[in-house]
Amino acid sequence: MSLVRFARQRDDILKPYGQIDVLLLYAIVAEKIGPYLAGREIASRIWLPGKGGGRPYIIKRGSKDEPLYVNELADAVTPEFLKLREEEKKLSRAEEELTPVQRKVWHYFVPRKLVNFFYATNTEDPSGDIDRVFLDLDRGQGVTAAQAQAATVMLLELIRSDDELMDLTGGKWPFTYWTGNSFHVILRLKDAQPHSFYDKKFKYSTSDPEGSFTGRWAKQLTKNVDCEVAGGHEKKENRLNIDPSQTPPGKLCRVPLGSIHVSDPETIDGFSIPVTNRMLKRKNLTETLVHLQAKDILSEINKLAARVPEPG
Repeated sequence: MSLVRFARQRDDILKPYGQIDVLLLYAIVAEKIGPYLAGREIASRIWLPGKGGGRPYIIKRGSKDEPLYVNELADAVTPEFLKLREEEKKLSRAEEELTPVQRKVWHYFVPRKLVNFFYATNTEDPSGDIDRVFLDLDRGQGVTAAQAQAATVMLLELIRSDDELMDLTGGKWPFTYWTGNSFHVILRLKDAQPHSFYDKKFKYSTSDPEGSFTGRWAKQLTKNVDCEVAGGHEKKENRLNIDPSQTPPGKLCRVPLGSIHVSDPETIDGFSIPVTNRMLKRKNLTETLVHLQAKDILSEINKLAARVPEPG
């Protein structure tokens, strides 16, 4: 039985056997958008309810753990595997019944916890090249999702009207998705570039704010949208940041479809989903996006996955 068919027989895709387990949704997503994630290490952020002090989560990733890839995730998950995860609370108790890859998947995506689904934007190799530029339109407190949408629309117009950028991407239009809280824009480069390319073209510097695309975009957007826009990742109330800092090799990016977004270790408040340029023009888009449920993603999985571009 296919995982999609199995999921549609469940009352709740996020609780396939009664306990919270995001892995069923993630395995379906991994199969559907595998080419987009191929060759890039998977990562996860596991939220820890009741953890006092420090960060309430731990991150599993290929630079610190045995690397996990999208094809392994898609192939490892079966209804039987999910049932075993519901019955056994600890991996150590189930190891003998699992394949090595299933053990690895369990390590990255533990049951009974909320877990975000990430991947290495340009692989985990810090000496590697860059073929995707990641832009996070990060909302500070007081900035609405609708304001982020308006800024995203204008940012896309600036990118598409820039001859240098269009040459660098070989004419490929930016790829945009909703993160569950705001928007990410991905530029897919025609040719792989060294780390110095990011430092020169996109890294934001307070000493030279207009020396990068990021800083120049922020200045233009501030003039044309109804909130302050800045480059970099330092959050500030009532300000939207264009943050490219997760671009370099060794940095992580949320997958463009199906990853949960959380407001705290016990509360899902959104899902990532690719959006089209036509959708971004809708006035009520964010009202729809903030109410997305896992069942909505499952019901439209093929249509949504088709919005994710093929590599190259």
